[in-house]
Amino acid sequence: MPTSRTGRPPVPRAGRPAAAGALRDNPVRRLYLRARKAWDRPLTAYYLILGGSLLITVLGLVMVYSASQITALQLSLPGSFFFRKQFLAALIGGVLLFAASRMPVKLHRALAYPILAGAVFMMVLVQVPGIGLSVNGNQNWISLGGSFQIQPSEFGKLALVLWGADLLARKQDKRLLTQWKHMLVPLVPAAFMLLGLIMLGGDMGTAIILTAILFGLLWLAGAPTRLFVGVLSVAVAIGFVLIKTSPNRMSRLACIGATEPGPHDTCWQAVHGIYALASGGLFGSGLGASVEKWGQLPEAHTDFIFAITGEELGLAGTLSVLALFAALGYAGIRVAGRTEDPFVRYAAGGVTTWITAQAVINIGAVLGLLPIAGVPLPLFSYGGSALLPTMFAIGLLIAFARDDPAARAALAMRQPRFGRKRGAVRESARAAGPRRWNTMRRSASAARSSGER
Repeated sequence: MPTSRTGRPPVPRAGRPAAAGALRDNPVRRLYLRARKAWDRPLTAYYLILGGSLLITVLGLVMVYSASQITALQLSLPGSFFFRKQFLAALIGGVLLFAASRMPVKLHRALAYPILAGAVFMMVLVQVPGIGLSVNGNQNWISLGGSFQIQPSEFGKLALVLWGADLLARKQDKRLLTQWKHMLVPLVPAAFMLLGLIMLGGDMGTAIILTAILFGLLWLAGAPTRLFVGVLSVAVAIGFVLIKTSPNRMSRLACIGATEPGPHDTCWQAVHGIYALASGGLFGSGLGASVEKWGQLPEAHTDFIFAITGEELGLAGTLSVLALFAALGYAGIRVAGRTEDPFVRYAAGGVTTWITAQAVINIGAVLGLLPIAGVPLPLFSYGGSALLPTMFAIGLLIAFARDDPAARAALAMRQPRFGRKRGAVRESARAAGPRRWNTMRRSASAARSSGER
């Protein structure tokens, strides 16, 4: 029997299973574990929201400049006219984003009622003759002088998110959300008031986004199935009546999946959007080399900018945009799911529902899977009225992501203040203890009188 140098018999070592060793040595497995570890870091949501939103905005500015040049020249305007207006809106939106990201949660809650009152006031002014303007058949604009206009209904989305989140958070603190009347009133009547003001101007697309925000808030609040389905049925019935009684909306519904313009070119915009995507190929025809923007595709720099992106940047460009929106949506869900503050959960969930639903509706219309609703692609399409409240909402998500105790500790360790040692920061982070995971939906401890899920 072989012995060691000391004269003692060698101690047998427990061999690891071959399968476990193979899994550990697998490069794909190691890459997956490394990505999962990075994905679970405290600052992942913060960087995804900040980086994803900035990349979408910058890429949107590039595509607005490319897609709007021909339209500007056709209107006898400088080729960079729309780009300069969008760039100015992005600068103002950047200031709003920074301000919102630095505001405490209490200040966000304090702004809920003033923003709601201001949005309602401006939406009423839209219907006043001589003040409101009609664009593309919709009476939902106010002139600010010169070529600058504002669409108050875009700020109604932000108002509903903040006010609804504050309302539901206060009711949850008082344990009132177990009663269906407190869950619905006054949230649903106020949302229907905003929807009525929007529909007076004929803007069906924005009304759909507000409805999605309302249902997102109700779902986060833990609305029972009967209540949720009941409100959804009423909304679907109202939407069906509004679509059925409007020939324009019926024609848009008939253009889903169309491959030919049809009689009187009813589906011209939808079909040429598909043409633009189809001619882009894998990597596109090149930035600025779109053919459809030369008068063939209406609203190339607004509602159908995704089609121009597909034509010039190809499948790679469109998938990149989709990946950025998916990352932004995931980060918003993560912020809403990990917080213990009810207001933060409702506000983050409402903003995520807003941006995700609007992106799905816009991209779905360009792909011919949904009717054309006339809503811009968030942070991407031309339009300062849509960009400003959206960037403020992104600032909300950034503030909520920074407010997490683990994220605060990580940011403090990366950027220590003058005279503050890293060891003290680590001790404070260690004293905070492990974070307890939360689900997005409110866990109701008491039985609901209106039915359980």
